[in-house]
Amino acid sequence: MEFSFDTIKSPVENMLLKEKGSKFIGFAFPVENEKEVKEALGKVKEEHPKATHHCYAFRLGIKGENYRANDDGEPSGSAGLPIYNQLLANNVTQILLIVVRYYGGTKLGVSGLVKAYKESAKFTLESCEIITKELQSDIEIHFDFNQQNVIFTLLNKFGAKIIDFQTNEKCTISAKLKTSEKENISEQLSEMQNIFFKFLDS
Repeated sequence: MEFSFDTIKSPVENMLLKEKGSKFIGFAFPVENEKEVKEALGKVKEEHPKATHHCYAFRLGIKGENYRANDDGEPSGSAGLPIYNQLLANNVTQILLIVVRYYGGTKLGVSGLVKAYKESAKFTLESCEIITKELQSDIEIHFDFNQQNVIFTLLNKFGAKIIDFQTNEKCTISAKLKTSEKENISEQLSEMQNIFFKFLDS
């Protein structure tokens, strides 16, 4: 199983490329889901209401299994696909790449469009900082009050980040840790007495 993926650190906007009078403006956004895709797309359309086309491609999921390429009125396969292919070439996911076009009066033809959208997408991605993100899992642990130290030591050992801690006679901790450590921490917790735990993402 894969426990990490490459994506972009932060949005990159307004990367301008000109081709025979037409303006191609690239935007890249890190996105978590389709709702964020829609929001980012809406934002760019609001900023460029007079653009002739808002073409885009996105990849979601650790292996980019959820994806779409949209030509937005350009000839089929001349815009969305060249943009999508740049996402594949850079092996990035959890990303939306938009290229906005203002028509400049000279027709580029399908091959001209493919080249222009490809170059614009490539130029935009080259301006992004690509980072590797580790997959995270959420764990919830219930234990006796006198086991606090043991649990904290264990979470610390696996680099877990504590999100919530409720202390009564029985304590509950919610934490995030790298998915790659899931099995290791499960083994150690299973060996302890009076401890109940579950992963919230499985």
